[in-house]
Amino acid sequence: MPLENNEPFVRYGEEKKVDSFTVRLNPAERADLEELKSILEQPKDSTALKMLASIGAKVIREEKIAFILETVFKNKRKNKRLGIAQYEA
Repeated sequence: MPLENNEPFVRYGEEKKVDSFTVRLNPAERADLEELKSILEQPKDSTALKMLASIGAKVIREEKIAFILETVFKNKRKNKRLGIAQYEA
């Protein structure tokens, strides 16, 4: 492939090997992450976030948690339909 046909900043002949994204944290979220990093004993932000996502995925798939979420969302729908004021957490 001649160089003159190549676009700048485009990879040719290799596949992208990693998937990444940027996460912006406000001060409260950063404080939470720092606390959770110490609980997990993981100093790296990215690894701690991966671990937290993995833990969250396992927890949210549990039957008990699914039941709780279903009940809460059902109550929200009923309250909205009936015009009942929403509760603030």
